Amino acid sequence: MAGSEKRDEIRSALESTRAQLEATNARIEARAGRNLVFAIASGVIFGGVFLASLLLVKQLFVLLVAALVGIALVELASAFRISGRRVPRIGVVLAGLIIVAGAAIWNAQGMLLGLFAGSLLLTVWRLFEGLVPRWEAPPKTVVRDVFSGLFTLVYVAFLASFTVLLVLADNGEWWVFALVLVVVSVDVGAYAAGVTLGKHKMTPRISPNKTWEGFAGAAVVAAAAGVLVSIFALHQSWWVGVIIGVVVLFTATGGDLTESLIKRNLGVKDMSSWIPGHGGFLDRLDSLLPSAVGVYGVALALGVV
Repeated sequence: MAGSEKRDEIRSALESTRAQLEATNARIEARAGRNLVFAIASGVIFGGVFLASLLLVKQLFVLLVAALVGIALVELASAFRISGRRVPRIGVVLAGLIIVAGAAIWNAQGMLLGLFAGSLLLTVWRLFEGLVPRWEAPPKTVVRDVFSGLFTLVYVAFLASFTVLLVLADNGEWWVFALVLVVVSVDVGAYAAGVTLGKHKMTPRISPNKTWEGFAGAAVVAAAAGVLVSIFALHQSWWVGVIIGVVVLFTATGGDLTESLIKRNLGVKDMSSWIPGHGGFLDRLDSLLPSAVGVYGVALALGVV
């Protein structure tokens, strides 16, 4: 009898603990907008893939960028279709890969030529679709669809290709590492400060979960991460790290808000549900895309690229 009572007490304690953990996770998810357990697990997995491709063979990282660009382009093209805009998914992926390939083979000039060639391909593709009635693409939407497709191409493929320019430079893998580390630091700093201290909404109409307290936390963590990675990985002065931290603070925050605005205009919550706890791939790349341009600009000013 005593043994049975003891087991009941243990079972009751375990159930109480589990209920408390679930309640805590639910409160965090409601405040931060994501499942913390799934988000951490997914982040660790993708972080491992990223580091392996970046530090082992640069060409593997280029292939990873190409794969992520293709997936993100499909996500955004599909989201545009929800709002009634037909962006050709196959056409936009082919055009995006042309841009990435141009950056990988001929650097900045190739990236620009790839943007021109990809834009021409996507435009012709959509115009051809408008001539085929079975695809149910009303001609009156063609111009709007073309501009939506060109935006998709620039926003995802062109901005992502700056990481390719960075990684192919001397010591470029560490510049990409610095880019990702500081972007993640902005996200972590904003998340931690926002969940624990957040009271004053930053942009309630665009992103209700963002707070000024979170922005301040992101600024501190980004600056610290920038200084550390600048000294120990980039072998630059500490003030270069501060500049990287400040640049990425604004580009990452702006990129996140931009994607939130796009999703609100298109009427979608997440670009997809392919990554547990994170939404879609583009939901994780939104801060990295403009930040790649910012960090490339810093490296360019220092003569690194």
